[in-house]
Amino acid sequence: MTTSTAEQHPPHLAPTAARPNTLRTLLRLYPFAKSALPRIGLGMLSALLASLVALAIPQVLQQLVDGALSQGDTAPIWPAVLTVLALGVLEAVMIALRRWFVLVPGTHIESRMRNALYARLQDLPVTFHDRWPSGQLLSRAISDLNMIRRWISFGLVLLVVNFLTILAGVVILVSMNWILGLIFLVCSIPIWIYGYVFEEKYSVIARRSQDQSGDLATAVEESVHGIRVLKAFGRGSFALKSFANQAEELRGTEIEKARAIAGIWLWLLLVPDVAFALCLVSGVWLTSQGQLSVGELVAFFATATVLRFPVESIGFLLSMTFDTRTATDRFFDILDTPNTITDPPRPVTITAPRGRLAFENVHFRYADSPERFPDLLDGVDLVLEPGETMALVGLTGSGKSTLTALTTRLYDVTDGSVTLDGVDVRALRREELRRHIAMAFEDATLFSASVRDNVLLGRPEFDERSPEADAVLAEALDIAQAGFVHDLPDGVDTLVGEEGMSLSGGQRQRVALARAVAAAPAVLVLDDPLSALDVNTESLVEAALRRVLVKTTALIVAHRPSTVMLADRVALLENGRVTAVGRHSELLVSSPHYKFVISSLEDEERRESNRTGESL
Repeated sequence: MTTSTAEQHPPHLAPTAARPNTLRTLLRLYPFAKSALPRIGLGMLSALLASLVALAIPQVLQQLVDGALSQGDTAPIWPAVLTVLALGVLEAVMIALRRWFVLVPGTHIESRMRNALYARLQDLPVTFHDRWPSGQLLSRAISDLNMIRRWISFGLVLLVVNFLTILAGVVILVSMNWILGLIFLVCSIPIWIYGYVFEEKYSVIARRSQDQSGDLATAVEESVHGIRVLKAFGRGSFALKSFANQAEELRGTEIEKARAIAGIWLWLLLVPDVAFALCLVSGVWLTSQGQLSVGELVAFFATATVLRFPVESIGFLLSMTFDTRTATDRFFDILDTPNTITDPPRPVTITAPRGRLAFENVHFRYADSPERFPDLLDGVDLVLEPGETMALVGLTGSGKSTLTALTTRLYDVTDGSVTLDGVDVRALRREELRRHIAMAFEDATLFSASVRDNVLLGRPEFDERSPEADAVLAEALDIAQAGFVHDLPDGVDTLVGEEGMSLSGGQRQRVALARAVAAAPAVLVLDDPLSALDVNTESLVEAALRRVLVKTTALIVAHRPSTVMLADRVALLENGRVTAVGRHSELLVSSPHYKFVISSLEDEERRESNRTGESL
């Protein structure tokens, strides 16, 4: 089974492919911006009116110079001054209206896009999250969407309005004097040529910069999460050196970006000055020849001055636009990722699940597994009857955790099927399937919320403060031997901190086990959830678990002989297949490999017990 490059690497690490042009990319934002377009349009109209008002002021100056000032009549001066003042106030009001119109819509667009991104991340399968660094996802959800919002609220509006302003200004300049207008227009051609070259160059650099920013965010996150390990091994300086290298690489890219922007700014500042100089020489000569009045010359340069900011702003507006194009590409990298684990078009519903779980000729291999290697699971056949507790044992790397992950479709089988009460789990909606089958993992992950919220995560139908919720919470904590939570500062309402790191490993496992028990599933899948507990606490948890397992089908990955004793039957996973199923005592006699596995577990348990005794 082969895998494509897209499956093996996230898009930001894959070879650069041909991308659609900037306009086509930015038009993909339309569904998110559709409802905001009326206000954005009004903002553009306000900005355009402000620009037209600014272009009208030179016309008043022309009338003033050619009329009152040339004739020595001071009477029309004050009306002209008041007219200019009124136009200036009107321009300021239009600019204020532009800001008012576009401020709120941009935040709404950003919110919709962030919600869509988060929903997509929740919907995509575990294989996607296995491949993507979390920092890359965070940079897309925060900095990229922030860039898109600022462009829609500011960059897009000014880019359109300034382009129309330049167009209107050129028409006015040509109408004043076609020679001067033509000089000004011809001088602007190098700017548009360089703008095209700038897009091709800058887009590549901008994408590399944003990807490197995501990698840097990943490095920070990994260092923060692994701070205990770094400190314990004295490797803080090593992490700092690695981070500094990445930061230096990003700095180099940012300098390259700055050089590209400086290049276009050179043209944007140089070309207008050259145009002004040529127009000034030509304008003075035309005035001396009587082909242009002094008022028209003043108005021409006043109009050209008004156009100076729109022309100069093209540089940062273009760079902002290309940054936004890259941010949009990165946003749709996630939304365009195909979801390989979806709900069926016509889902089946199990109204009263009995809990019969069956693996039928199950094959599985990870997407990045080389073709020369066999399937990790190579034809697993196993049946758990309703109410039965099955222990799953095998050597490290035999695929036990992977097999349990197939039950809730964290991964999908590559061949064969997993059924619940005779229904293929792929025929059920994922939400319903995960309501019927609950899991507790060896690596217990808690959320930055209260103990109550973490334990009742799988019971959304409860009012958190209801007597029913309190009863379920108390029973789950009792079964998981998690009574320690009542001694926390705020009891069950204590915030456990990011990923529950304020708790010990054993405490996190007990809270996570309580969460699985509280879900009251038809099938309970426990992937070695007691590995961080000491032997005495484990025995108490196991004794309490027996009450739950009487009425629930359970599949337990066992790494201790004491956990095996919980089970009605034991399944031995060997070379990708279940090679033996039976009672513990029977398998000790009939299966040499099972005896070897159990003796290995006993040795490990004995060593752990000795360590515990020594610590006491």
